[in-house]
Amino acid sequence: MFIKPFQKYNKTTGERYCVYKLCEGYRINGDIHHRIIIGFGRLEELETVEQKKLLATRVEELIINGGNSLATSIVDGQVERLARHYFTEIKNKKRYDVKQGNEDWETVNMSTLKNKDAREIGAEWLCKQAFDQLGIGSFLRQAGWEEEKISLASTHIIGRAVYPASELKTVSYIKENSAISEITGLDKDKLTKDLLYGISHKLYAIKSPLEQYLSKRTNELFDLEDKIILYDLTNTYFEGRMTGSKIAKFGRSKEKRSDARIVVLAVVINREGFLKYSNIFEGNMADCKTLGTVIDTLSDQTSHSHRKPIVVIDAGIATDGNITMLKSKGYDYMCVSRSSLKEFYADTKATSVQIKDKKGQPIELLKVKACSDNDQYLWVRSNAKALKENNMNGLLSQRFEEGIQSIQEGITKKSGTKKLSKVYERIGRLKQKYPSVHNYYDITISDDGNGTATSISCRHKTGEGADKQSGIYFLRTSLMKTDEKTLWDIYNIIREIEYTFRVLKTDLDLRPIYHKTDNAAMAHLHLGMLAYWLVATIRYQLRQHGVNSDWREIVRTMNTQKCVTTSIKNIKNEIITVRQCTEPAKEVKKVYDLLKYKYAPFVRKKSVVPPANFLKNYSP
Repeated sequence: MFIKPFQKYNKTTGERYCVYKLCEGYRINGDIHHRIIIGFGRLEELETVEQKKLLATRVEELIINGGNSLATSIVDGQVERLARHYFTEIKNKKRYDVKQGNEDWETVNMSTLKNKDAREIGAEWLCKQAFDQLGIGSFLRQAGWEEEKISLASTHIIGRAVYPASELKTVSYIKENSAISEITGLDKDKLTKDLLYGISHKLYAIKSPLEQYLSKRTNELFDLEDKIILYDLTNTYFEGRMTGSKIAKFGRSKEKRSDARIVVLAVVINREGFLKYSNIFEGNMADCKTLGTVIDTLSDQTSHSHRKPIVVIDAGIATDGNITMLKSKGYDYMCVSRSSLKEFYADTKATSVQIKDKKGQPIELLKVKACSDNDQYLWVRSNAKALKENNMNGLLSQRFEEGIQSIQEGITKKSGTKKLSKVYERIGRLKQKYPSVHNYYDITISDDGNGTATSISCRHKTGEGADKQSGIYFLRTSLMKTDEKTLWDIYNIIREIEYTFRVLKTDLDLRPIYHKTDNAAMAHLHLGMLAYWLVATIRYQLRQHGVNSDWREIVRTMNTQKCVTTSIKNIKNEIITVRQCTEPAKEVKKVYDLLKYKYAPFVRKKSVVPPANFLKNYSP
């Protein structure tokens, strides 16, 4: 095929001009004839003759290979665009017998086959599709973000979900191990840790509107209604002094890091595990003092049609003041009673309900009323909990008795503690150390009347012991007409928030915090929250199909899918390079199918490099 100019004359304007057509030569009885395939028009977009010739060559390549071939010569963007346009016209108008299908045959030299640049792509592609499903990119565009910033944000959020590490290590992972930049369109060669720090701060600056958008988006996406919400707190510690921090304070660390300053993270989730609200408090903030701040924002973060959601909280938050506040704001609630009821009664017609937990252990439930208030209480007795507490109480009782024996030995020894006031101090410290068991003992101290102890005796009270109360606790609620089984099921939803904290702290690496400033620390925590949105979106959809794998297992499974570059020489000594994702394994396909996600971000990327002597002789 070749391009042929045709001179034209406009009788009206007197203008002479040239149009170009793609022609094909053929022979009939030894005579050469030309057939016009398609007209190119004036081709004013192409300035040089060489460009017009390259256009004809490129269209021929596309016709021969069915539109799947890359250029074998250097072709600029304008020529490529025109070639694709005219090829489509030829195909649609059936001006030529264009090769159908996606076959791309090459004769190659197998000894030149090479694989290189293998990178992980399965988990990244899974998270990218969840990112798009949530519409985070669309939200950022509406907020006026540039595409480059959106690509960077998506890369950082997905990177935190699949490879939680410091910004420095994340940069190395993206550049050396992951194909995430090929999915998000980020130029990985320009990526630095400072860019990741910057985008984290930029995301934190829009925390409230983004969190509110995602809360409503998941409800709309999965047709959810926030009938039950769970509120709890956790804390994480800093690796550093943080002496100038306004939020890092010494407090009660859940990791037993009393030597480190901590920060408190409060979250509200619904029963499906999606975040509704999050906040960061000072490390010395008491759990019970945070609920009021959170409740005031719930109406904007949750969706409910007829009534406000049921609030499920842990015993540490369920103070009488917080219960009164929930009642005043019209919220029903469920919590563990902060203290064991001593005076309670059940309806004369009430009977206990027997159920079993997930491990098949029996649990007994009975609705009771307390004499001190009008709330509904659920009396719970668990055999498994009783066995655990009995073992613990037995060990504590043994240690308490050993402590009494040590005091007795001090009285009898020559250089031991005999002064009566000091002996009482030792007993007081022992009782303080074992508060749950000392009440079941009678302790008698004998003295000589001059302030010197002579002996001490310890006797277990008859008919009393911690074993009687083992495995028994009370749930407190405002739901008066709900049966025992439903009350138990509502409370056990709190297990979901425990899993949320486990994912945030362990799987998404929120613990510990290495940042040195408050803003950096809060941006770090918020980035983990955004990554959790992807995790929750994926896990919720999988749970609907009976797949309950934890996040680390899902990432491990998905990482079996790689992206690989394969190169080989063909019969023309051209180097054919193909960038392609590996075929997903059976378990990976199952995940994609259940989520209705695509198997790969692209089918393949192919390029053909002519031999060196061709490039040497080529002149544009």
